[in-house]
Amino acid sequence: MEIIEVKTAAQAQSFLDMVHLIYQNDAVYVRPLDIEINHIFDPAFNNFHQHGEATRWILKDGNKIIGRVAAFINQKKAFTFDQPTGGMGFFECINDASAAKLLMDTARNWLQARGMEAMDGPINFGENDNFWGLLVQGFTHPAVGMNYNPEYYQSLFESYGFNLYFEQISNHMDAHKPLPERFAKIAEWVSKKPGYNFEHLKLSNLNKYSQDFQNIYNDAWQFHENFSPMSNQTVLESLEKMKAFIDERFIWFAYVDGNPAAFVITIPDVNQVIKYMNGKTNFFAKLKFAYYRMIGKMDRLRVVIMGVKPAYQKSGLESALIMKSIEMIRKTNQYKEIELSWVGDFNPKMRALHESVGAVLAKTHYTYRCLFSNTKNFKRATEIARDTKEKAVSDKPE
Repeated sequence: MEIIEVKTAAQAQSFLDMVHLIYQNDAVYVRPLDIEINHIFDPAFNNFHQHGEATRWILKDGNKIIGRVAAFINQKKAFTFDQPTGGMGFFECINDASAAKLLMDTARNWLQARGMEAMDGPINFGENDNFWGLLVQGFTHPAVGMNYNPEYYQSLFESYGFNLYFEQISNHMDAHKPLPERFAKIAEWVSKKPGYNFEHLKLSNLNKYSQDFQNIYNDAWQFHENFSPMSNQTVLESLEKMKAFIDERFIWFAYVDGNPAAFVITIPDVNQVIKYMNGKTNFFAKLKFAYYRMIGKMDRLRVVIMGVKPAYQKSGLESALIMKSIEMIRKTNQYKEIELSWVGDFNPKMRALHESVGAVLAKTHYTYRCLFSNTKNFKRATEIARDTKEKAVSDKPE
């Protein structure tokens, strides 16, 4: 077997195309758009390269490509852990432990040479709303941006030495099932409180909403483990990427006395249409996209992210935002199912919110961490979240 670093356009295409070997008989798999994966590794399209680096490899056995992997370092976060930590992702491999080990060793060696002492995986070189975590339960149609993989990958990761760092769950709900009575009453009451205002995104004023998103996000996540503020450039890039398929009526913001307080972003599950494009974005692929979208192949939505400033986290804004979104979704009479994804085990409040709205468990992903030295240990993300919360409370002025 031979490891080859991706340096040419042909090798980059091989990195993309090798998924056919793994998923050719899997009717559920959806190949991400090639352009989206390529942009992750292109500094011209991914601003994470401004404070990090990434590379990728393919694994050949004779003339056959049997695996791939990528490794990356986000300098903003790598040194915020007890041990400098990089990432690996975009892992694909035949069911062969020696091939998997060679791929993982390659990522590990590259990271070690750059001062890393651990690696998380499978993760993305970007925000964690896309391509993050290994699917271990719920091998059904993947929503857009969500990782999907064969069941045997779990064994390959754990036998190599990866240990669970945090668990991510995705819940599903019927878009037309009545909301639980208690939830609906709270949401209705909150939505009418004096000084509370709710509005959905307007694409004609994207700059305003990107700034509001940044304002809320950086406040809401400030006490989360290894937090680093999100720049307005990153927010705008994310919204621009989604602009072609988002429905502005499903992205809601809450304001208290005119100040941004909370948001929820829900997008159509374009994977239901991307499935027919085989990763391509040429003229014929775009025709397929338009056709399958026109005939109503998209009937699912994905709640990508919700954020509430700490000052309003007990005000019920989350409930009101969900109610506003669902009311608008039902008016379209197009969507049947909503995936609320993904929520880490370090966020029990959001998990409780999903339960209160009547959503049920559908998928589980694991984010793993592998330490390069057996003499060191790490805290689970849930422990860090607890410690961070306790520190935040203790640091508050009397």
